[in-house]
Amino acid sequence: MTSPFDIQGRVIVVTGGLGQLGRRFATALLAGGARVALIDQSVPADLSLGGAVPAALQDNLLCLASDVTSREALEAALAAIEQRWEAPFGLINNAAIDSPPNAPATENGPFETYPEASFDRIMDVNVKGVVLCCQVFGGRMAALGRGSVINIGSIYGVVSPDQALYQYRRDDGEVFFKPVAYSVSKSALYNLTRYLAVYWGAQKVRVNTLTFAGVFNRQDPRFLERYLPKVPLGRMAEPDDYVGPIIFLLSDAARYMTGANLVVDGGFTAM
Repeated sequence: MTSPFDIQGRVIVVTGGLGQLGRRFATALLAGGARVALIDQSVPADLSLGGAVPAALQDNLLCLASDVTSREALEAALAAIEQRWEAPFGLINNAAIDSPPNAPATENGPFETYPEASFDRIMDVNVKGVVLCCQVFGGRMAALGRGSVINIGSIYGVVSPDQALYQYRRDDGEVFFKPVAYSVSKSALYNLTRYLAVYWGAQKVRVNTLTFAGVFNRQDPRFLERYLPKVPLGRMAEPDDYVGPIIFLLSDAARYMTGANLVVDGGFTAM
């Protein structure tokens, strides 16, 4: 009997595929029998993705250099995918940027002086990039009458960043606040998801948001001391924590789920 979680043979597009989460999604989907088109700004020289993809599965991996803010580039990527396999069944809008912790003081400074250029750059990737990917890849799915789109959200699109988490940096003499643009960009995805779920409902394309919490990546212990008490499960996420929900939303197990927000955050937003 076929499992409702079966994704065997499905062509899945993963944007931001070379990032910490994108790589893990790609390897998990490949292990599940999917064919994965990994999109990022560059193409990795090593199709094993650092040894995570065995040689037997590398024929099911297509790596494409593309710019999610360029419709022309995305249309070229779609053509390459269809030439190699067929039109995508799934799209994971994972590509996103934020102001890094070591960004200039002006970028991580007070809201009142947050640079307009920084806001535009983040919104361009995190919102416009998702819209364009939905138009190009999701539009092709809708034309064929099937598919699943997953927009990757964030706890900081649901609740405001707690600036007290970063007090240790101000105690060190820095002027540091979690910037506004990432939160604004991630919150925009929830209504984009609802809009497209309704718009494409008759075409049997399901569109859902998957909201994540922070992923452990050797953060400063002083940050962890403040962050972990806000998580009922007591830890930051590992990339593996998000694999199950990704496969669920791409599979027929979620065939009656659209326009929803699946929150996988260790309980952070329940506090």
